[in-house]
Amino acid sequence: MVRKAFIMKVFDNYHDEYKRRHDEIWPEMVDMLLKHGVRNYSIFLDLRTSNLFAYLEIEDEKLWEKSAQTEVCQRWWDYMKDIMETNDDNSPVSFDLKEVFHIDKEFIKDHKGS
Repeated sequence: MVRKAFIMKVFDNYHDEYKRRHDEIWPEMVDMLLKHGVRNYSIFLDLRTSNLFAYLEIEDEKLWEKSAQTEVCQRWWDYMKDIMETNDDNSPVSFDLKEVFHIDKEFIKDHKGS
């Protein structure tokens, strides 16, 4: 499993709208994410800065990269462009974060009592 994290930005006055749109995410968008190896996906909002912190777990980096070329992803980006910072192709402006620490139950189990 590959863990990814990145930062995006929603416009200040659109926090509630951003949440509403994700609460009503299209079923075909969910299907596309699953078909492209997403197993866990969370987005958090920093109310002070309007930064969005996204975390996802995917099966394969190359499969994930193909998701951006799907018709449904292109429609989603078009749908979201009015409430967040986007690039010329309507994709969200995003900055990948480098993982510097990870711990899970397997690590804890292996190191218990050490």
